[in-house]
Amino acid sequence: MLPDAELELRRELATNTIRTMGITFRVYSNKEGSIDREWPFDIIPRVIDRSEWTAIENGLKQRARALNQFIDDIYHDQQIVKDGVFPESILKDSVNFRPQCVGVSPPQGIWAHICGSDLVRDKDGTMYVLEDNLRVPSGVSYMIENRQVMKRVFPELFDDQSILPVHDYPARLFEMLSSISPRRTSKPQIVVLTPGIYNSAYFEHAYLAQQMGAELVEGRDLFVDDDDIVYMRTISGPSRVDVIYRRIDDLFLDPEAFNKDSMLGVPGLIRAWKAGKVALANAPGAGVADDKVVYAYVPEMIRYYLNEDALLPNVPTYLCMHKEQRDYVINNLDKLVVKPANESGGYGMLIGPHATPEERKRFARLIKRDARNYIAQPMLTLSTAPTQFGTEVEPRHLDLRPFILSGKDISVTAGGLTRVALVKGSTVVNSSQGGGSKDTWIVDTEVQ
Repeated sequence: MLPDAELELRRELATNTIRTMGITFRVYSNKEGSIDREWPFDIIPRVIDRSEWTAIENGLKQRARALNQFIDDIYHDQQIVKDGVFPESILKDSVNFRPQCVGVSPPQGIWAHICGSDLVRDKDGTMYVLEDNLRVPSGVSYMIENRQVMKRVFPELFDDQSILPVHDYPARLFEMLSSISPRRTSKPQIVVLTPGIYNSAYFEHAYLAQQMGAELVEGRDLFVDDDDIVYMRTISGPSRVDVIYRRIDDLFLDPEAFNKDSMLGVPGLIRAWKAGKVALANAPGAGVADDKVVYAYVPEMIRYYLNEDALLPNVPTYLCMHKEQRDYVINNLDKLVVKPANESGGYGMLIGPHATPEERKRFARLIKRDARNYIAQPMLTLSTAPTQFGTEVEPRHLDLRPFILSGKDISVTAGGLTRVALVKGSTVVNSSQGGGSKDTWIVDTEVQ
């Protein structure tokens, strides 16, 4: 155990390292507009034994396979609907279902090439999947940077411990993106498509492009010709693009196919994708499975497509679209967490036990008005980890977001981004809501 003075010195070193490396995230405030803040980081790592992690990893791979088969089925035969396993009504009301994608067959049948599944551990030690992020999941750059900071602050620990590495993620990402190139070439042109510097995840877009040796582009840097081929504008003239790792939401990708007023996308991009002239990761339409109502059916998807039981359980979930479950939720709002189906970042949710009577009444009205848009879950007693505050170390609630890459093979990061609630007693870990993060160590104790 380090003395208080030494622990504080290491914390200051971490803060200075983050400042020097320019690790920031963008938050939006009604008073200040958008502002960049230094990444909030705690120097006490989260440790998970490799034997436990292997089981979690297998569960995440299983989940990714089933979700990709589900998305592919939904845009083709919809057999899971015809067989009565997945309700057609959910699909009809899905805000992320894209009719423009019906009949499209992306390479290898993969739609969600990058998935970030959020995991939480309950008081009984069970690791649950809280949600799956399949549209443009973010946070992986901070996972890598957290490790870099820890290596500078505690270099001696990495000599003594068998900690699995995470630095190879950009290489794995590049390999996966290369594997979906429509052209057979040893050097496919890969670009990262960003909305621009004002996006909250711009640091990550730039970081991953730099680490992969790919070009970071905005929509205005690309164009589609009459042969449905995508080109990048360069000082040497047009350069053909094979793979686009897009960090722009579906509706802004292509003004011809989606929002005609979008200034962020590329006219004709969906046409080029459908023609098989360019690959998009994640594929448009993958968000049909990124829905908290659809999430409730993932265990059934795993049984339906893979003929297996889910290795990782869902959090018990009430669907407000069903009257009996809706009545139960409304009558027990003081015990439940209520979430809208398609929000992210911790926005729009009700933490019933901590809410006021007026807030619970307001949510009861929202649920009655649009029942399809809400789910509810029991208030889990999230696990905690030691977290430093000055010279004090206190328990704080946390979750974990591993990242799963799906291409010819499926790979999972060794750990992921541990997010921690910095406010005492809070269970909200999102950085946009005042949360921080820790390095996650998957430790091979057998090697020790």
